[in-house]
Amino acid sequence: MSEFPANFTREWVEFVNPENPNEIFKCDLTWLTSYWNCIFGQGCQGIDKDLSDHGCCSDGAYYYDKEDEARVTTAAKRLPRSMWQNFDVARKKGKLNITELGLDKDRKTKKINKTCIFFNESSFNKDYFGCALHHLALAEDKHFAETKPDICWQLPLRRSWESRNVGDKKYDVIVIGEYTREAWGEGGADMDWYCSSNSEAHNGAEPVYASHKTELTKLMNASAYETLAQLCKVRIEAQKSRKVKHLPLFVIHPATKAASK
Repeated sequence: MSEFPANFTREWVEFVNPENPNEIFKCDLTWLTSYWNCIFGQGCQGIDKDLSDHGCCSDGAYYYDKEDEARVTTAAKRLPRSMWQNFDVARKKGKLNITELGLDKDRKTKKINKTCIFFNESSFNKDYFGCALHHLALAEDKHFAETKPDICWQLPLRRSWESRNVGDKKYDVIVIGEYTREAWGEGGADMDWYCSSNSEAHNGAEPVYASHKTELTKLMNASAYETLAQLCKVRIEAQKSRKVKHLPLFVIHPATKAASK
């Protein structure tokens, strides 16, 4: 089992946003029909080999905007001491303090002992090992997208934007794809291990488009997700039913292909 370079051939599909004719969704079918799933605590080796059980929590999470930070702050205020290892650290001066300035003075969650302030070590409480905000969502019967920073609940999905001119018409292109090492910027190359293109993490029970329905719906909209889901279903069914197996009619994610052998 190994990690594959992310610059392989991919299949993409485009369709107009059902809710906005001036927008086009451009989606990576190769990624969305792959069988990646998060294996935190079940084989994940972490992005830092010195903190191999910390998954991708070794650095604090950068907020997308003020709304993102406000939502996380509100969730943090609901965390009980029993569920959060750094409860007292975050309130050391009597006021909740979970944010610091990172690269380019961008706001992010603080780091405590080389990891995110919301990370609980297994020695703290095995039941709450990992992200305290994730466990809060489970306790409140919510999806963790309502409690965790945007970057945390989106990974390893990536939404980016392009623009396209067609004659006198300008379209905004919303790209939905894989959050590869390259997408992390300079720090991506320095990660000791990364999951999205690693065959060890391509053992999910469902393809990404199905297992991440909630996240994709938030990144797109409900109507656009239904369009995408139908396209993914058709692609998967066509793969299963094709009679000529040796022709490269479909591009399978190499990590998913390796995991199935």
